[in-house]
Amino acid sequence: MQHQHYLSGQTPSCDMTLSTHRAIILATLMLSAFVLSAAFTPTRSAIAEANQFQLEAIIPQQFGDWQMDKRIAQAVINPQVQTSLSHIYSQILSRTYINSDGRRIMLSLAYGEDQTSDSRIHRPEVCYPSQGFQIIYKRKDTVFTGSAELPVMRVMTQLGNRHEPVTYWIRVGDSLVRGAIEQTVARVSYGLRGHIPDGILFRISEINADAQDSIVLQDQFIRALLSSLTPLARKVLTGSVEPHTDGVMAE
Repeated sequence: MQHQHYLSGQTPSCDMTLSTHRAIILATLMLSAFVLSAAFTPTRSAIAEANQFQLEAIIPQQFGDWQMDKRIAQAVINPQVQTSLSHIYSQILSRTYINSDGRRIMLSLAYGEDQTSDSRIHRPEVCYPSQGFQIIYKRKDTVFTGSAELPVMRVMTQLGNRHEPVTYWIRVGDSLVRGAIEQTVARVSYGLRGHIPDGILFRISEINADAQDSIVLQDQFIRALLSSLTPLARKVLTGSVEPHTDGVMAE
């Protein structure tokens, strides 16, 4: 009887078993990669109202004690900057409002249909330094509107003798977020559910060295604006948060 010798003590059946195991592991890895890729590839928009509004039309020029100051020309954007912004935002609205006391609030809205990583909204604490401003501090805060609480970020900026307290929030899908971490968490959460969330930056500011005094005025401005909006306009700005302001006493 002839005896066959196999290296490393393996038999043909062992070779076949190992090959089968390798094939199963490889197939499993490939399937897992495909599933993960599909999970992290958004396929549809989160908000059905996209493209059904124009910021210029849904934000009133006058409300409460505020009216748009038409004497102040809006800043002219450098064409190269404008080209860059067009890749991020679908609509941009910038206005200055003045009240009966002569105080001015600068409003800036930037809407983007796609809030994936390459085209997400830029936060003010990133944009202001690029224009030469210093960030003195930033902190998370809340604006109370009666039946709702709006999460906001307060940012104190300075350029020479110009002190500009800023209040902002970002809507990603139906959620309001502040800062980089909350923005990223919201974006990833929508991606895992197969959504491409839209989003908007709501930013207001005033030239005022007294940050606390400015914050009081900015909160009054926010409540007056939101109370004047239609349900669609409020949803565009605040998502699922319904900031009804009925019955809120003026400060």
